[in-house]
Amino acid sequence: MNTDNAIAIVLARAGSKGLPGKNSMLLAGKPCAQWTIELALSSNSIRQVVVSSDDEQVKNGAQNLGCTVIDRPEELAHDTATIDNAARHAFESIGSPDVPIVILYANVPVRPDSLIDDAVSMLCDSKCDSVQSYTQVGKHHPWWTVRVDESGEVQPWEGDVLYHNCFRRQDLPSALIPDGGVVALTPDALMCRVDAPSGPHCFLGNDRRGIITREGEVIDIDSRIDQIVAETILNEQMRERVVHADR
Repeated sequence: MNTDNAIAIVLARAGSKGLPGKNSMLLAGKPCAQWTIELALSSNSIRQVVVSSDDEQVKNGAQNLGCTVIDRPEELAHDTATIDNAARHAFESIGSPDVPIVILYANVPVRPDSLIDDAVSMLCDSKCDSVQSYTQVGKHHPWWTVRVDESGEVQPWEGDVLYHNCFRRQDLPSALIPDGGVVALTPDALMCRVDAPSGPHCFLGNDRRGIITREGEVIDIDSRIDQIVAETILNEQMRERVVHADR
């Protein structure tokens, strides 16, 4: 597969329990989904941007930007529908081309400019099944996870020693979580034609690679707090661009 003909599938569901309408809400002067769409359109590795949504505002905006718009059916737009089923529906709707696929969540308006291209490059160069972005868990580290019972007694989540006897953040071993920034994968992986272990993430295949992002480089909006953080970062980035342009 080539690194310059990937297809981006932007998933933008209308509903959200945590923050209703988050994909179409204004964020630093643009609808939230537009930040993701514009990054995909500007990426060197992407030749087509497909937007799958049941949100009329998102679909209209995507069409105005020149994207291919897929009507996301109701059965794939509720809060228990899986992202891989929605992505497969969009992929099949455009004819299932044999090219790299990039899944992007519309509620992630903050990403490094090169993240999409870096993921596609890793996918093609390594010939792996999928590439996903990850970030450090920071102070929410599994070593500091506990159980608190009804009486308030604190016990380690696992093992016998509270906090693994580690009390400084800088002494914690590296632990990463998916940050929602990007998933790049092959058609065989997405369509579950790879002999991967069954389960909700079998569409990622067997050979799974990761790109590590720094704290704050990817903001996945699930709550009002996330929205505030994302808007602050985007406004700061726009101010920096204006300053650089004036120099």
